[in-house]
Amino acid sequence: MAVATEQSLWRVKLAHREKSFWYPYTTLKNIAALERLSESVGLNLVQLCQGRHGKIADIGAGDGDLGFFLEKMGLSVDIIDNEPTNFNRLEGARILKEALNSAATIRAIDLDSQFSLARERYDAIFFLGTLYHLKNPFFILESLARMTRYCFVSTRIARQTAGGQPLSQYPIAYLLGAQECNNDDTNFWIFSDEGLKRLIDRTGWNILSYLTIGATTNSTPADPDRDERAFCLLQSRTVPALSASPNPVPPGKEAGKTTISWSSGDNGGG
Repeated sequence: MAVATEQSLWRVKLAHREKSFWYPYTTLKNIAALERLSESVGLNLVQLCQGRHGKIADIGAGDGDLGFFLEKMGLSVDIIDNEPTNFNRLEGARILKEALNSAATIRAIDLDSQFSLARERYDAIFFLGTLYHLKNPFFILESLARMTRYCFVSTRIARQTAGGQPLSQYPIAYLLGAQECNNDDTNFWIFSDEGLKRLIDRTGWNILSYLTIGATTNSTPADPDRDERAFCLLQSRTVPALSASPNPVPPGKEAGKTTISWSSGDNGGG
């Protein structure tokens, strides 16, 4: 369905603007990784996004392809990006919203500012390919942990420097030069594998599932041919939560067993 939706979106896009106007990277190819993350912990992607708040957020959304796809799956969506640094200043997302007769909300927010979404609550947040574009990744992840129970995150990571010095075993980040990566001065922090995991823990999250794709043995911070991406499904330790697994208990001759766990919202649990 993701492939068909992507093709359909491109037909709509090209009917309104030339190809060079639109965000050039394929967004919906990430659906396969998101489904793998969900399934590895026994969850369904769409069901994971359905909760008491009744909406999800796609942050760093490009043209909003992922948000519009998830809306098509029956979800209510906020599409959020920074208008000045968005590829077409969010005009693409606005064109698609009108063309698709979408009910999605488009919000222009500077994630590098001390932004406030304090009153917003989401059942899940999708935060893909955006972390390394932000000057303060600690602030954004800590803020999101107060807004949602689940968060899907993807970002570029590196296992070694361009000169071959190892990075992966150290909890560190590499600060890119202004034009060092894709000639794009909005690229900032490339974390090591352990650095990303440390950041996730320090900002109030548990990692439910984690996978990497691309150059998984020799990735560097900037080389386009040695690009590795980490995909994570995170659960907030800040937002109160109650879960039971398995639920329901599979039928059988013997008495079933369900484990109930909870988070009090203050990093405590049971």
